[in-house]
Amino acid sequence: MEYDAVAAAKIRPTKEQVEDELLALDGVVGVDIGEKISDGEPTGEMSIIVYVEEKRAPSRVAKSQKVPAEVGGVPTDVQELVIELQAGPGLYAGDPLSDTSKHSTIRGGISIGPARHTNAGTGGAMVRDSTTGAVSILTNFHVACVDTSWSAGESVLQPGRYDSGNPATDQVGTLTRGVISEQVDGAVVRLDTDETWEDEVVDIGAVGGSTAATVGMAVQKRGRTTEHTHGEVVSVDATVTLDYGNGVGVRTLRHQVSIRPASGTARFSDRGDSGSVVMNGSRQVVGLLFAGARDGSLTFANPIASVLSEMQVSLNPPRLAIPPLTSRIAVLCRTRTDPWCVIRTRPLVDCPPVDRTRPFIDCPPVLRTRIPVCQPIDSRICPPVDSRVCGGWQRPFDQGWGESPGYQPDDGAFWAGYHAALDQVAQELDEAEQGGQPG
Repeated sequence: MEYDAVAAAKIRPTKEQVEDELLALDGVVGVDIGEKISDGEPTGEMSIIVYVEEKRAPSRVAKSQKVPAEVGGVPTDVQELVIELQAGPGLYAGDPLSDTSKHSTIRGGISIGPARHTNAGTGGAMVRDSTTGAVSILTNFHVACVDTSWSAGESVLQPGRYDSGNPATDQVGTLTRGVISEQVDGAVVRLDTDETWEDEVVDIGAVGGSTAATVGMAVQKRGRTTEHTHGEVVSVDATVTLDYGNGVGVRTLRHQVSIRPASGTARFSDRGDSGSVVMNGSRQVVGLLFAGARDGSLTFANPIASVLSEMQVSLNPPRLAIPPLTSRIAVLCRTRTDPWCVIRTRPLVDCPPVDRTRPFIDCPPVLRTRIPVCQPIDSRICPPVDSRVCGGWQRPFDQGWGESPGYQPDDGAFWAGYHAALDQVAQELDEAEQGGQPG
């Protein structure tokens, strides 16, 4: 049956009105909107789907705990489904554990986990923290925070400890914030500044922004356990209840995205894939994967708009730009009042006293001199010996450059690039002088 958006829209108010009553019944773990199945066959009729952990004969269910055949004129359909969070520990014996490796470049789709827990999940995508500007990794609360004892600044490893990550050598970031709300199971991990990263997901490619999931949309994800898989969105109306344990307790998440595996495949996700981003064919992110059916028949993801808003992050973090060198380096030292000049065919000749800052001094007869030397001023760019490149500034902005958008003064990569550029120009000036050419 092709999804009937009009029928779903008519059912939605009734479903939202009664879902808490349905969730309160024994064994009910979820409520959704979808096609009614009878005796294993689709009926072509839209209904309120009630997921139960174990489907029992009516005679074994107390009258007060029975799911009504219809609600407000809308038929119901009871389906058996065990829903669980999809992060370790507790990964099934025999699971493929496909990618538990150490990655030299941090991307979406790889194993991460907190240093204080033997745990593993997936770092979904690179994001920019809207409050601090820091490049960060997006994942789930139950992957990075785990329980109520978490705190900001805790170490996060790649790979996670379940995958042999070592707290002494494998830290890639620190926990910034975590949220479990009615729509989001999320966490943000600030990437350490010395880590190399790319704004892409392994096996899929560069992230192309975000968009809302729609029923019938073909989607894909790359996770730590099942790696690159494909599926189809079957609902954006799922409400699921899960026990997070560890002091967090039972939580209900609403308006979740339901995904079934692509035709001919057994599952879209498995334990260890929590934290993966779900993407469409254009590599736009539509959801953050957090749970799934034990039998692999369904996967659940938070809607990405809610994730980005509540986690205070944005996708596609820009690179920090290094200000271009638009002119030659200025030499911030005066020439001597009695400078001397070097010529190729005669010994030293004296020049009339001058007080100039030009890089070359004219001497009679008209010959080019070498650039005068001076003692370096205390500066990060001056070498410890006499040098033409001396008297530099501590910060490039003192030279009149404006701050580039997104600049962070504590970014080590920025200063490394800046000093390398200065060194290169100084070397070129030295080579030009030695060759007898004016700079």
